[in-house]
Amino acid sequence: MITEAAEKQLIERTAGKQGVFKIEYDTEDCCAVNGIAMLWFVSTPNEEDGAAETNGLPVFVEKAKEIFFDENMIIDFVPAKGCFQLKSPNQYFNPCMSFIDKTKTA
Repeated sequence: MITEAAEKQLIERTAGKQGVFKIEYDTEDCCAVNGIAMLWFVSTPNEEDGAAETNGLPVFVEKAKEIFFDENMIIDFVPAKGCFQLKSPNQYFNPCMSFIDKTKTA
């Protein structure tokens, strides 16, 4: 699920650009089980990415890394912190998630 606040921010930050949102489980500089979730905006999803069911904007997740997430996830935006959150009813996956625009700019 994407909250209304998060959807508004995502639309504003990507206005006029073509692409899709992707939850990236970054394991750089650590082992696979100690990664951190980040929110990327990419030109197109990779072959290994699967579409997550959402209530609005399309979001992709690498199929092999879906195991690290809960079935019901929420992307939210916290204005006081100026960041996104990735959480489930059970836990926070990233309470201050980075948003990175990976699309090519002209």
